[in-house]
Amino acid sequence: MKLQNDTFLRALCKLPTDYTPIWLMRQAGRYLPEYRRTRSEAGSFMGLAMSPHYACEVTLQPVDRYPLDAAILFSDILTIPDAMGLGLSFVAGEGPKFAKPVQDEEAVKALYVPDPADKLKYVTDAVCEIKRALNYRIPLIGFSGSPFTLACYMVEGGSSSNYRKVKEMMYRRPDLFNAILNKNTDAVIAYLNAQIDSGVDAVMVFDTWGGTLSHETYLQFSLPCLKRIVNSVKRERHGQKIPSIVFTKGCAPWVKEISEIGADAMGVDWTVSLGDVRALTQDRVALQGNLDPSVLFAGADVVREQARKVIEDFGQVGNGGHVFNLGHGIDKDTDPEVVAALVDEVHSYSRNFHSC
Repeated sequence: MKLQNDTFLRALCKLPTDYTPIWLMRQAGRYLPEYRRTRSEAGSFMGLAMSPHYACEVTLQPVDRYPLDAAILFSDILTIPDAMGLGLSFVAGEGPKFAKPVQDEEAVKALYVPDPADKLKYVTDAVCEIKRALNYRIPLIGFSGSPFTLACYMVEGGSSSNYRKVKEMMYRRPDLFNAILNKNTDAVIAYLNAQIDSGVDAVMVFDTWGGTLSHETYLQFSLPCLKRIVNSVKRERHGQKIPSIVFTKGCAPWVKEISEIGADAMGVDWTVSLGDVRALTQDRVALQGNLDPSVLFAGADVVREQARKVIEDFGQVGNGGHVFNLGHGIDKDTDPEVVAALVDEVHSYSRNFHSC
């Protein structure tokens, strides 16, 4: 059956659209009161993420509240290292922690590519349940963390402010660090392909911490992994194209290089001009972004004004594609009513802008 609203997929494939589609990173999350109620019912974040029923419920919450153009699987980027046996937990006020950080040769040698049909079956089961619940209303996005971003958490043992352990290994033992990246890359490919087989309509790789690298080390350690992923994941299912999106937070120094790796779309944060990126990449890829999430704290009128500026910055769709999004995830303290104003403005203003 055909999707009732395929505007998001058309934009990713640089096909004509009547308006600019919108979805939001972390659109299913703590800013929504219904999410907080479900999270409390589940008992813990992991209880929420590892239950296909709850994952389906929170995935649908934002798309039931707002006329968004895509849903995104509710999960976590750290599912892969958890499935590798590193012992993931979430500590209140501290974020994710791994009981077994990967900091020596023995730990690196113990890494393996988890079978998505085994340790990650709860994710593919959630995809199937969400697809049934969406009933072809809008597309579903699957995702993974990037090999470098996953390595940051795996080596540090959790979140970090300076990535000292990661970068020490990267510079002192590049062979060891590359072994982690290679294993992570194989795992991401298998994981995304399993999500595609289960029904997602597009896939996205979150290279959240790639922007912490130097120019040279990004090109050496992160970009090649991203390229291998987008050239190894399945490109279609049952004759339907499955577009890929790559997002590096802090991507400004490498937009040209990222646009050349084979992805259909590139996510960009708010530190760059969409018009400049579009000119530099010559419409090689669709662009996704790039409103500063902090704008949402300024009230509905300012949000509407800034949304118009993002649309105007990208310019006429023409032979390019634009998916409106934030430059990073929505903040937990965001007013849901302001989000409603954002979605409305993107849809209404872009319809008029693109018809001029």
